[in-house]
Amino acid sequence: MGVSLTVNIVLPLVLYYVLRTQDVAQWQALLLSGVLPAVHALGTALVRRRVDFFDLLVVGLLAVSAGLSAVGGSPRLLLLKDAALPAALGLWILGSLFAARPFPYHFGCRLAGSAGRSAAERSWRELPEFRAALRGLTFLWGGAQLLDAALSTVAALALPVDLVPVIGKIQSFAILGAVVVLTVRRSRAFRDRHGLPLFGLRTPADAGAPARVAHGAVRT
Repeated sequence: MGVSLTVNIVLPLVLYYVLRTQDVAQWQALLLSGVLPAVHALGTALVRRRVDFFDLLVVGLLAVSAGLSAVGGSPRLLLLKDAALPAALGLWILGSLFAARPFPYHFGCRLAGSAGRSAAERSWRELPEFRAALRGLTFLWGGAQLLDAALSTVAALALPVDLVPVIGKIQSFAILGAVVVLTVRRSRAFRDRHGLPLFGLRTPADAGAPARVAHGAVRT
């Protein structure tokens, strides 16, 4: 996680402003700083021997925006790339509502591991409250990404170019922080009400308990 944050957020930001102090053109500085996340995405895909949608999106958006900027010399096209990433992510999260399981379900299963995955699957099948809570988180997470994309689009088109990279990062972290706080509060409220966590690890002894506890809470 620390390496990913450094390569995708900290280093590109530092590189951009270092290049600008050397009088590198704005669109060139944005392009060169954007290469770092793209190279990281490609390297990660090679190590995993699997290409994820998000990796392709990062590389594809950089290539398209770089080509357009090279022709027109406009740095704002490269700034709009940073708005397109959360837009695509938000639409993907919301689109998971039409899948068999929404994105927060799979996220929770990764946190819980194999022991919690069977309990989550049982809760999904048997408890409408569990399904509703995860779908609510899907709207929250997807909507937050679309909000980030909308604000990033306005900033890319209206603010001075040299201010947009740092303001965009602060904005994204603020939105992410708010989403984390709301997610934790909703998860705790659900656990207190139904005796069932939306995320996290459970002991093997508790693995079969969630459905029974939640059913008892519904009946009372």
